Amino acid sequence: MGKLDGRVVLVTGAARGQGEQEARLFAAEGARVVIADVLVEQGEALAKELGEHVARFVRLDVGSEEGWAEAVTVAKDAFGKIDGLVNNAGILRFNELVNTPLAEFEQVVRVNMTGAFLGIRAVAPEIEAAGGGTIVNTSSYTGLTGMALVGAYAATKHAVLGLTKVAAVELAGKGVRVNAICPGAIDTAMSNPALLDPDADLSRSDAALGAYYRKLVPMGRIGRPEEVAALALFLTSGDSSYITGQPFVIDGGWLAGVSLF
Repeated sequence: MGKLDGRVVLVTGAARGQGEQEARLFAAEGARVVIADVLVEQGEALAKELGEHVARFVRLDVGSEEGWAEAVTVAKDAFGKIDGLVNNAGILRFNELVNTPLAEFEQVVRVNMTGAFLGIRAVAPEIEAAGGGTIVNTSSYTGLTGMALVGAYAATKHAVLGLTKVAAVELAGKGVRVNAICPGAIDTAMSNPALLDPDADLSRSDAALGAYYRKLVPMGRIGRPEEVAALALFLTSGDSSYITGQPFVIDGGWLAGVSLF
């Protein structure tokens, strides 16, 4: 028996990184998974690997209303319902706030904040119709604090927490629980761009990241996407049946405070 037997969960940004690990873990726990992403080749490959009876891929630009309508249709045509959503898709841009071009700011808002809003709006009625279920929004530890050079990102991640709380209140009576995960530094392409460079010396970049986070994070290391997936599983499964409207920080203790030594 898996923790998600009989569930159908749509995961955005699922072609790689945290989303990929969430899709893999959910499938291993008995769910049928809709892999939604703009990365077509990687998303289709993952769906093929997991198997047609378990997974489907749909190309989804999370900032598009039409895209969400299509994703819902694909999920229902393939598996008959949707009773889970993980709003994982997100982008990060580095810039001083006063030097951030409007177009860049709006791009981050479109993916990180508008994408989460559209996902909730499109999928919540389907979850209610299926008899209840869960929504997990991906915020960030910067959704609870600030960090230099990521103003647009931090603003959207604060907004995701606001959306989470409002949705939790509005949807509780409809059988839909809504929570948020707030990852710190996780070993994905967002924190480690070298992963996207086929010519990069990964051993060198891994060593540099390791040295950096040993100083910043009380637990002394960067997080793994599998660890974030495990938290998303907890919030999607019955293990969290009396939890809604909450942010869950997974950051190795980064937000706990600053070490003097």
